[in-house]
Amino acid sequence: MTVTLQHGGLATIFGGSGFVGRHTTRALARRGWRVRAAVRRPDLAGHLQPMGNVGQIHAVQANLRYPASLGPALEGADVAVIAVGQLTPSGAQSYSALQVDGPRAVARAARERGVARLVHISAIGADAAGAASYARTKAEGEAAVLAEFPEAVILRPSIVFGPEDRFFNRFAEMAAMGPALPLIAGETRFQPVFVGDLAEAIANAVEGKARPGTIYEIGGPEIMSMREILERTVAWSGRRTGLAPIAIPVAKLLALLTWPLPASLRPLTVDQVRMLQHDNLVSDSALADGRTLAGLGVSAPTAAGAVVPTYLERFRPRGQFSHYRG
Repeated sequence: MTVTLQHGGLATIFGGSGFVGRHTTRALARRGWRVRAAVRRPDLAGHLQPMGNVGQIHAVQANLRYPASLGPALEGADVAVIAVGQLTPSGAQSYSALQVDGPRAVARAARERGVARLVHISAIGADAAGAASYARTKAEGEAAVLAEFPEAVILRPSIVFGPEDRFFNRFAEMAAMGPALPLIAGETRFQPVFVGDLAEAIANAVEGKARPGTIYEIGGPEIMSMREILERTVAWSGRRTGLAPIAIPVAKLLALLTWPLPASLRPLTVDQVRMLQHDNLVSDSALADGRTLAGLGVSAPTAAGAVVPTYLERFRPRGQFSHYRG
């Protein structure tokens, strides 16, 4: 059954204050939706308020690890978005908790409360038989969501970039601290997508412009190898940092040796090294079926070169505005 929803409805976004969530909040608010950002710490979600009119955006407490907190966040909601993920597990914030059990609980609560449409953000590379725990749990999470809410729309983005990303920004930080960037799996290819384009695709899916029960693969207009990504990051941040190739076995050993460090200090994990061994691209089958960014109404996606240099300026050796001073 096709459900028609009008602007001005209520959308609950789990993870609404996070990287993808905040841009989704902005995109829906601009279209006239009321947004309920369901987050662990509503007191830290004040940055969402200026994205809409007075009273249009409201943060509430919800935690995917506690199913009892999810129902109240969905009361009266017309649609819901799950934009919660974890690249590096930490303590109770495990892959299974946030990428499998949590999405399952949200989908069940959404179905029980009559939510008309559910959009779940997964990742390209999700694979139930994958070597990386991240990939396996992403695939398990997709299956769990569809089992509870068969008409849910799944979006699998490639690497997502934008001002608050932890991809280009992290490499730029590393380039500013040392003489060389570690290059692991330099020929692995990625299809970076701008967070603003992803948010528009999510908003379009929320408004019924996606096929129910379908998995979409979201990539940007350009394919880049890891080597090209690092070279461009160095250039965009005004550095002269070199690249130091590291073999996969050595990278795994380094990941094991740094395992006791806090997640914020670990350069990478064994799981991440495993993921780097596989291309992160929109598949041929998704292209043939129209299960892409264009299929979700975003026909002119933004290239990394049009956005990333603007927020990597702050890493320039002489400051953000040094090129204006000569």
